[in-house]
Amino acid sequence: MQFDVSFYTTADGDKPAKDFIDGLDKKLRTKVLRSINLLQDNGNETREPDSKPLEDGIFELRTSFGGNITRVLYFFYVGQRIILTNGFVKKTNKTPPAEIAIAKKYRADFLEREKEHERI
Repeated sequence: MQFDVSFYTTADGDKPAKDFIDGLDKKLRTKVLRSINLLQDNGNETREPDSKPLEDGIFELRTSFGGNITRVLYFFYVGQRIILTNGFVKKTNKTPPAEIAIAKKYRADFLEREKEHERI
């Protein structure tokens, strides 16, 4: 079963994870896009080293190429949907708490706007 992977979009139309991926060099971007395809094909069956649960329903999609390590954070939503929230180049052993906090903030905003959309 294929999952629907999409980018979280802010109220003003920005897509933080997409902007991050678009800003990577070509080879690393290609590898990240391959990881996203893997996630799309396998969804919640995607495990380490490709994906890792962080906390409170936030996961990281893990990609490395050469000396560069990237993470794209995401969460699952109803109906086989995966929402990519934000990404960063990893420089420390642990995922920075600030990045997880951003993903949670984006998820809360996404859920609130989905709820509003359902009421209309």
